[in-house]
Amino acid sequence: MNEPLAERIRPKHLEDYISQQHLVGENGILTNHIKQGIIPSLILWGPPGIGKTTLANIIATESKRPFYTLSAISSGVKDVREVIEKAKKSGGLFTAKNPILFIDEIHRFSKSQQDSLLGAVEKGWVTLIGATTENPSFEVIPALLSRCQVYILNSFDKDDLINLLKRAIKKDELISKKDIQLTEISALLQVSGGDARKLLNIFELIVGAEESIEITNELVLSKVQKNTARYDKTGEQHYDIISAFIKSIRGSDPNAAVYYLARMIEGGENVKFIARRMLILASEDIGNANPTAFILANNTFQAVAVVGHPESRIILSQCAVYLANSAKSNASYMAINEAQNLVKQTGDLSVPLHLRNAPTKLMKDIGYGKEYAYAHNYPENFVSQEFLPQEISGKKLYDPGNNPRENQFRDLLRQRWKAKYGY
Repeated sequence: MNEPLAERIRPKHLEDYISQQHLVGENGILTNHIKQGIIPSLILWGPPGIGKTTLANIIATESKRPFYTLSAISSGVKDVREVIEKAKKSGGLFTAKNPILFIDEIHRFSKSQQDSLLGAVEKGWVTLIGATTENPSFEVIPALLSRCQVYILNSFDKDDLINLLKRAIKKDELISKKDIQLTEISALLQVSGGDARKLLNIFELIVGAEESIEITNELVLSKVQKNTARYDKTGEQHYDIISAFIKSIRGSDPNAAVYYLARMIEGGENVKFIARRMLILASEDIGNANPTAFILANNTFQAVAVVGHPESRIILSQCAVYLANSAKSNASYMAINEAQNLVKQTGDLSVPLHLRNAPTKLMKDIGYGKEYAYAHNYPENFVSQEFLPQEISGKKLYDPGNNPRENQFRDLLRQRWKAKYGY
């Protein structure tokens, strides 16, 4: 049996699908779509090995639709048109059972390839399901994106990965015949990086032809061959190297940053992909400690799109070195995380009356906008008043970082708000 383990135990039905309960749980969005028999065109966005292809197959199976698949790496416009013609003949036009066209790594489709999908999606000849590891806002053309729902698949957690291993041991035709003890699994989880496909491939490699085996961390590390010198922009190295690149910049090491940048450039990595990751980092890891970093990163993203290879390497290097040498602060990133968690915990709290808009006389009569103090009418354009809902008054969400610029922020906030937020 030459079929890999990950393929042999691929789930066929929703109840066998691990994780993503927000999508496929009892009250998940996709579960409800399947029950209703109405599947919209959609984009599945998430890290590699998380089950995007599996989920697309399950959707087709559960909804009893014809299923066609294309890989963006090997398919051109001609292939797209041929599959669309086949799909048109196999499904009823404008029916709830129109065929599903699955495109793996849709972010690798060119604009012309994506354009070739528009008519079929718009006219209902196919229901498109695209899978991508990249932000579809950047990689999918607006016209196509507007016709699709975007669903985010979360990384597997430790329990999910352990359950995958246990299912393989219990249900796989070959593995289930072996005597396998999972004594230690942390090394397995570490080398897989949360990628379920990679985890199962490594597990199958370790188990090999053994009839009885005890899985330990030492055994895993001794058997897994690591080749970090190669850069495969379509494989796991793509994610390992960009991770090392970002962490080197975050760690203020320009030497390591340009080294990993060179690895990506020599490997033929998409320069816009590199620039986009630096743009995110400039906000997440530098933020208001040096706001100019974000401006430079944004200009870099625009510039490399115009300049292209090979000169764009110079622009990328300049930006990477600047970001690595910048003061670091994740205060804004932590603030929005804290705020979103607070919203999830407290729900839709009422906006204070004095902050509400009052476009009608009735709204004014019941107090909308009353006693609102217009900041520009006061010295230094500031007046102390309540902006948060009463239930969370005084709650501090933003804590300035310890750097010269944000220390100035802290001093200003103390001067304005006194002890209200505890700055």
